[in-house]
Amino acid sequence: MTPSRRRFLKRTTTAAAIPALAGPLAAAGSRTGTAAPVYEKLGLKPVINGMGTVTILGGSVMHPEVLEAMNQAAQHYVYLPDLQVKAGEYIARLIGVPACMIACGAASAITCGTAACVTLGDQAKLGRLPNTAGMKNEIVIQKAHRCGYEAQMELVGTRLVWVETREELDRAINQNTAMMFYLNKNEPDGRIKREEWVRVARERGVPTLNDAAADVPPASRLKSYVVDEGFDLVVFSGGKGLFGPQGTGLLLGRQDLVAAAQKSISPFGGIGRGMKVGKEEIAGVVAAVERYLKADHPAERRLLDQRAADVLAALQGLPGVEARKHVPEIANHVPHVVVEWKSGAGKPSPGEVLQKLREGDPPIYVGGGKEGLTISMWTLRGDEHKLVARRIKEMLG
Repeated sequence: MTPSRRRFLKRTTTAAAIPALAGPLAAAGSRTGTAAPVYEKLGLKPVINGMGTVTILGGSVMHPEVLEAMNQAAQHYVYLPDLQVKAGEYIARLIGVPACMIACGAASAITCGTAACVTLGDQAKLGRLPNTAGMKNEIVIQKAHRCGYEAQMELVGTRLVWVETREELDRAINQNTAMMFYLNKNEPDGRIKREEWVRVARERGVPTLNDAAADVPPASRLKSYVVDEGFDLVVFSGGKGLFGPQGTGLLLGRQDLVAAAQKSISPFGGIGRGMKVGKEEIAGVVAAVERYLKADHPAERRLLDQRAADVLAALQGLPGVEARKHVPEIANHVPHVVVEWKSGAGKPSPGEVLQKLREGDPPIYVGGGKEGLTISMWTLRGDEHKLVARRIKEMLG
């Protein structure tokens, strides 16, 4: 595989954070054209989502049991600090990890996890953030793990220290190192792999945080990164592979650090006050985790594989067009269809195809780059994948 193709696949698949199907995905028939008055009265049309569980398209579509849990929670008052603790303890038991905190998204979990590593739960220090004078306030991160979420750590008042090699890592760790950050989906790009990263951190007494926001399926990853691999904190999105509320995330890991993180999030004051998780979202993500751990994942995977096969069959034989199934190894580990062609000679560019798909009725969103398109099978519903394939075939035929 050429370097440009690797870059294309990385861009288009990591741009498609993904869920673990069932209800919304397995619905019979096409959902295209389904009425949505709540959007229509604002002059908006629902779109067909072939990008994945990306935030820009609203994450995922929740399952009925998640919506029911949220509806029940909305009808009662509850003491939020107790709900946060009890819900976290319940999810931790379900997954089999020491502790869990519910955040208002994976980015929020990164911030609260960083605050925990900087303050170690000291209430006076928490109250001073982002002023970290006199505290450990350096975060070590690999250059290959630059992700766009660095601000979530820096707003705590930390300074990022960038490394590439093991020698640079050894020099970077000092008495001011508060945390070592790892971006799990960029594992193949960094020189220092997970096992070595965790081992060095343990030897030097530095907590680790692994951003694994889009790393389910498989379900085993919810537990393995903490229990088997030894990361002190691991972040997952609640609104991607778990099909929970979009405004939720999970911070899993060490009991003392999770407890420290809980002190930094709303309804308490300080650095996380704006990171409010409502009672409805907490109840919803609890129900989402319950559903996910009981789901028939092999059956869901067979459904996605069949969708990919349908799309490939529809695009077969188009002159100058290469279409194939692609399953990313780490994040978004579900079937995609990659479509590549050379523009010109009567064929539009990938950018033109993307634009026409989005301007159509219904609008269709898929991943794209200079070399072609990537279609996530995960967030398509009913027979929408067939419509997507037909529209693409019309433009490339």
